[in-house]
Amino acid sequence: MAAEPIEVPLHEIAHGRAGDKGNRCNISVIAFVPDAWPVLIEQLTAARVHAFFAHRGATRVTRYELPRLAALNLVIDDVLEGGVNGSLNLDGHGKTLSFHLLSMPVTVPPELVERSRAARLSGSG
Repeated sequence: MAAEPIEVPLHEIAHGRAGDKGNRCNISVIAFVPDAWPVLIEQLTAARVHAFFAHRGATRVTRYELPRLAALNLVIDDVLEGGVNGSLNLDGHGKTLSFHLLSMPVTVPPELVERSRAARLSGSG
């Protein structure tokens, strides 16, 4: 019998890369193991990511799927409070926002967390 799904932060099953240009942030979320790809597709919708960044004034999220990499590329508009050079915020860069996104809760089977952790620790994820 399969174990009940659990809620964990996204960083348990994926890592991220980010960049910023003007007032737009680009965050890539990459699964540690291919089995996590369906979770990313199902739970990291453009609407959910947009709601997650609503407090920062995000106006739109465009999601690009990269299935061969088991990754998503999320482009978030108007989330940098005017842009890195124009913002009064001391740490409004995309890198910081990728860490915020990786804190988003996702619901997964416990085995997926174990496989992801093993891949991350072995350096293969």
